[in-house]
Amino acid sequence: MSQQVPQPTPSRPGQPGQMTAVMRAVAPVTGPKVLRIGLVQGGKVIEERVIKQRTHVTIGPSEKSMFVIPSKSIPPSFRLFELVGGEYFLNFLDGMTGRVAFKAGVSELSALKSSAKRAPASNGNAYQVQLTEEARGKIVVGETTFLFQFVAPPPVQPKPQLPVSVKTGIANDIDWTTTIIAAFSFLFHFGAVGSIYSDWMDPVVDDEVDVAALLESVKQLPPPPVVEQPKENPDAPAASAAPAAEAPKAAGGGNKGAAAGPAKGSGGMSDARASALTNELAQLDMQMLGALNSSGNATASVLSSGDVPTGLLENAAASGSGVGKGGVAGLNMGGAGGGTVRPGAAGGGGLASIGNTGASGPATAGSAQTVKGPVGNAQVGGAAVSGGSVSNAPSIVAGMTAGFRRCYNKGLQEDPSMKGSVRITAKIGPNGEVISATPSGGSGLSGTVVSCVVARVQSAQFAPPEGGGATVVIPVTFVSQ
Repeated sequence: MSQQVPQPTPSRPGQPGQMTAVMRAVAPVTGPKVLRIGLVQGGKVIEERVIKQRTHVTIGPSEKSMFVIPSKSIPPSFRLFELVGGEYFLNFLDGMTGRVAFKAGVSELSALKSSAKRAPASNGNAYQVQLTEEARGKIVVGETTFLFQFVAPPPVQPKPQLPVSVKTGIANDIDWTTTIIAAFSFLFHFGAVGSIYSDWMDPVVDDEVDVAALLESVKQLPPPPVVEQPKENPDAPAASAAPAAEAPKAAGGGNKGAAAGPAKGSGGMSDARASALTNELAQLDMQMLGALNSSGNATASVLSSGDVPTGLLENAAASGSGVGKGGVAGLNMGGAGGGTVRPGAAGGGGLASIGNTGASGPATAGSAQTVKGPVGNAQVGGAAVSGGSVSNAPSIVAGMTAGFRRCYNKGLQEDPSMKGSVRITAKIGPNGEVISATPSGGSGLSGTVVSCVVARVQSAQFAPPEGGGATVVIPVTFVSQ
């Protein structure tokens, strides 16, 4: 069973074919037509261009022209097709040839000169002919031929669009609500942990204030209870009461304006007992000052190491006490004078020898004597220059002496008996810089000293040598004084 294949309907002469009719129906012409120009050289079409935007078409040897051709008979940028009032005009010169096909027929350029309009040009007058959208033709300029015709404008190409799979990146796959909640949670928890381990909430610690508060709290301790002595003789109450009655009189005899009765302190304590307790508290302050240092409870360590603020010792010394021996706690600050106690001011033992750890000699209060080590000297010999002349070589080498001496003194701290000599060979570059410094000899010197001397030479800057380079030999001798 054979299948019938439809045969195409033959077209009559002068009638467009079926495919042409379909293309014309599908592609409607919108807007005015545009120029289509072909460039022919040596019988070959080397360029074809559709001028999508209606504008001037220029030719010439200039790079600014739309079509660049190697011809000296035309201006650098000649308007071959000029757009005037929305219509194209053909401009041609006397040296140009060709033909133009209009709707009425084909005409040579030489025949169009009589009806053409004259237009000024840079190298003479040009001929100007108006073109319609049905016009086509060729223009010969030297060895280049321009073919032109008017065609429908090409359809506007849509902008390239990325596929949806490419547009949707990783940002669209993230659950932003959960991500933001997790971020704030991390910030909160790590911030809480950081605040726990930070010290910005800790109170400021002041050693002097803390020690002063401790001493003040000790002073506020209540006095010990008074232990009553048992009565040995109950038959003589008057004899035991007589001394008790005489004691207030002795205490108040120095001040006639005081009350005649027995003066009592807090808790019924007598003035003598209160004075004794005050003296004991002052002695306890001094013992605590000695106990708060890092080397023991000696007052000399307190003053030498500085563990206890000296303001506390000044206050204790000014609380109605001088320096002496005895007392309840072994250190009596109960002198009658006021103000700051100066060690040794009262003579004798006291605090005059605090800080003096030797058997004899003056009190130095912790001073130390420094033992001075050996001092070295560097002797630099005359610099030998070869390979070129360096104008300031002697002065530059002489200026290195102080640096050599510092290197030697550092080495003497490690080995006080070190001495010797070394020769440094320095190669000078064309700009006066030191390209390399090589030591030789160096007997009796440590590697640290030699390296230090080489580094000093490498940091020097000489004048540019004549001839582009030079070599300077520097002998150095080190002796201790």
